Amino acid sequence: MKAVNITFQFQDGQPAQTHVAAEGESVLDVALNNGIQLQHNCGGVCGCSTCHVYVLQGEDELPEISDKEEDFIDRAVNPRINSRLGCQCVVQASTQDLVILIPPQEFLGH
Repeated sequence: MKAVNITFQFQDGQPAQTHVAAEGESVLDVALNNGIQLQHNCGGVCGCSTCHVYVLQGEDELPEISDKEEDFIDRAVNPRINSRLGCQCVVQASTQDLVILIPPQEFLGH
């Protein structure tokens, strides 16, 4: 299995952290497994918008965004063109290193 580095940057000023992800793991999985606060009200099944992140590098290497994910991103706080749900950003064999920006997590999500 291929390992991928995911660098997490934070809008709240925390120092960046880099962690290794294995094929099949999501950005949400890697964040939670490494003590990074990333809300996930639905449990990571693409049923809400709380694990919303910005993909700063490597977006083309992730699975294509689904209509369902796009609908939930529209409900997220401050969605952008590079917005994704962490639960849907799954590392694949072709995935290169990723840089993920985590927005502030002090909110009640949808």
